[in-house]
Amino acid sequence: MKELQEKFDQFKSNVPVKSIHPFGSGHINDTYLIEVDGTAQNYILQRVNHHIFPNVPELMNNIVAVTNHLRKKYEQMPNKNPDRNTLTFLPTKDGNMYYKDESGDYWRVMLEINPAKTYDQVEDPKQAFQAGVGFGGFQSLLSDLDGSKLYEIIPNFHNMETRLQTFLDTVEKDPKGRVTLAQEQITFVKERAEEMLTLVRLSKEGVLPIRVTHNDTKINNILLDENDQGLCVIDLDTVMPGLVHYDFGDSIRTSTNTGAEDDANLDNVEMDINLFKAYTEGFLQETADILTETEIKYLPLSAKIMTFIIGLRFITDYIDGDNYFKTKHEHHNLKRAKAQFKLVESMEAQFEQMKKIVADATVLAV
Repeated sequence: MKELQEKFDQFKSNVPVKSIHPFGSGHINDTYLIEVDGTAQNYILQRVNHHIFPNVPELMNNIVAVTNHLRKKYEQMPNKNPDRNTLTFLPTKDGNMYYKDESGDYWRVMLEINPAKTYDQVEDPKQAFQAGVGFGGFQSLLSDLDGSKLYEIIPNFHNMETRLQTFLDTVEKDPKGRVTLAQEQITFVKERAEEMLTLVRLSKEGVLPIRVTHNDTKINNILLDENDQGLCVIDLDTVMPGLVHYDFGDSIRTSTNTGAEDDANLDNVEMDINLFKAYTEGFLQETADILTETEIKYLPLSAKIMTFIIGLRFITDYIDGDNYFKTKHEHHNLKRAKAQFKLVESMEAQFEQMKKIVADATVLAV
């Protein structure tokens, strides 16, 4: 505790610390809860993983730009509390938003938002709707912040063109002799590659605006209040310039799947159209007035594309010898790819219905 106390003491808090202990279930950063004496608000101390995020100063610049923008908006809105509706980071005594220690590790401190809760999986349409409201509201409030001015934390993270080329190069090299085991998935990718490049083409044509995107829109990145109402979008490390479709599509991938991301029984894997409808209605309730017609038109396709991309990344890593994703067994990434591609097929089967839901939700919202 003494070492962690020393890190915390670098920040402007001036509170008596009662205890420090590990907090949350994140896999990238090391997170600790700072409990303070009395009735004062607790704090969260984090060591930022600079191996995953090598440019922590720019990462924190992005986060500060976004949270400051949100704070100003919430200050003008009735029934909102900036300290609960957006993250609040403390400066160090030197005025920086992070502290770099002698060993080269980066630390930051934020206020704990409590009471609040999260869910790891969407359980019903009500939760899906609130997830849509949460991420849609995030997008809407940031719509007048120039996304192109933010730093690209992970270059080409959702760039289908780059991902596809890496896949094709890896298949050609076949470094681990696994191509013969992945022929079905390779064919699946090649048959759909042209359609999956749609967002890249539209972006190059300047048809789709660059916005501030979250890029990790799982439901457990939204804090909910005691009544399961959306409270605050968290985990802002991957906030950077992007397309609204990245956030919408990945939300659908993670929130509507009736199976697991690596489900061995592909019969379990479907897109729940009722969860899609609920999320879409919540999302467009917040964003219909700030998105362009073209952006709205391609929301259904973005669900297929974002699901396809993660499947593509899984199968690429499998063929390459499992160098990126952690695996539990020899063919884990192959299993993951099969599950994601089955989810794409489920979306394909329901695509006309998805388009109608988006159209109807847009009319309802405006």
